[in-house]
Amino acid sequence: MSNKSKNKSWNTTKTNDSWSLFKIMGEFVHGYEKMDSIGPCVSIFGSARTQPDHAYYKLATDVAAAVAKAGYGVITGGGPGIMEAANKGAQEADGPSVGLNIALPFEQSSNPYIDKDKNLSFEYFFIRKVMFVKYAQAFVVLPGGFGTLDELFESLTLIQTKKITRVPIILVGNKFWSGLIDWIKNVLIEDKLISPEDLDLFSIVDTQEEVLACLENFHTKGIFNPNF
Repeated sequence: MSNKSKNKSWNTTKTNDSWSLFKIMGEFVHGYEKMDSIGPCVSIFGSARTQPDHAYYKLATDVAAAVAKAGYGVITGGGPGIMEAANKGAQEADGPSVGLNIALPFEQSSNPYIDKDKNLSFEYFFIRKVMFVKYAQAFVVLPGGFGTLDELFESLTLIQTKKITRVPIILVGNKFWSGLIDWIKNVLIEDKLISPEDLDLFSIVDTQEEVLACLENFHTKGIFNPNF
């Protein structure tokens, strides 16, 4: 391919990228308008592969119900597994049940426990992540895979670097998270890749009562705002 052909192809790509900005802006505007009216929420992360008969599914349902009864909306990724369990718990407790959906190979449709007026769909992962973060007064993280770990570490990074307001990050399931926490202590801290005080950015609990205690101990004034 000649340099002239390469340049022509590249210029076409640049033009398409420019037009995509309008779609990106549209997703942001739609998301902001919907989410801003819901009020204080808690984002709950966890595996899409967890089955309804698993103990973590039941735990996620109980945690979300407790969070909803405490006056918070529940935000999930809108898919199956832990996300479905959390939306189910929120809906059963008559709390706002929000789903931020995105088309993925293993998650083609939203779960049935999302409020109809709070079921949002996104094409871009990064916009969806902004919605998880901007309106969350806490992040509750149950066992999950790469996506859950991505959401956990992005939340930690944003708080560590003071790019968003400090809110609780609550890991649920000591047995599941203990190996990761040992690695953080024995490798990251030992090699001085993070500071020892970074361990204070998150808590590890096992029950919905402990999740609520973390929320209540942090949000003592009951004043809530978007994180940025």
